[in-house]
Amino acid sequence: METSSVGLAADDAARWSARAGVVIREPAGLGEAHAVIGLLAEIWGRPETPMITVEFLRALTKAGNYVACAFDGDRLIGVCVGFHEEPAARTLHSHIAGVAPGLTGRGVGMALKLHQRAWALARGVTAVEWTFDPLVGRNAYFNIVKLGALPVEYLPNFYGAMHDAINLGDDTDRLLARWELLSPRVVAACAGTPYERPIGGRSSRRVTTPADIEALRVSDAAAAVAWRRRVRDELEPLMASGGRVVDFDRELGYLIELV
Repeated sequence: METSSVGLAADDAARWSARAGVVIREPAGLGEAHAVIGLLAEIWGRPETPMITVEFLRALTKAGNYVACAFDGDRLIGVCVGFHEEPAARTLHSHIAGVAPGLTGRGVGMALKLHQRAWALARGVTAVEWTFDPLVGRNAYFNIVKLGALPVEYLPNFYGAMHDAINLGDDTDRLLARWELLSPRVVAACAGTPYERPIGGRSSRRVTTPADIEALRVSDAAAAVAWRRRVRDELEPLMASGGRVVDFDRELGYLIELV
């Protein structure tokens, strides 16, 4: 790992943390570990069935995995948790990340991900993977365009039904995103430098997504389920046959390059 790459990643992370007005660090002690669990429960609306437990969080930290908190002064407003994959993969799996309700759009999520990138590169880890709901367009745009990560696998109903404030019992289809931390696309995205995005052509397809699936789950559950089936039926076979998701547009949806 070149020292310059690690240093530049740290600079990108520091710049975004300053822009978001946060300090990012590991939780200190049991009190802050409990605060992490409380924030995740608030974000997902699952106080009775936490996403992870304090005991597991402490074990992850002790074992050298990634647990980061974003603080605005003394207030915890963001969390990101990940763990190492098999040693030969040199990959971190980012399991869960969230920002306190009402604070989206401030850049806290970007600051956390760039901190995660710098942390990983400093340890010789060159890729990060995570899952996200393909129906949530704002997350797709953030992951694919803002961060430069690319989906590599469609995972139907990966976690089973999740009865929380976000998923509302819907099937948990997910895209597995892979973030190649030193690829030109990712380096440019993290530095805030414009990079050339694919525009599509005869050998490409588009798969559209709903404007706001989370609102639709509340207002019209049947329509939300129909969107799930439609995107699954279109996107899963395209990716399984070798198609590569190379971009996302808020209006046009996913851009897939065909084999």
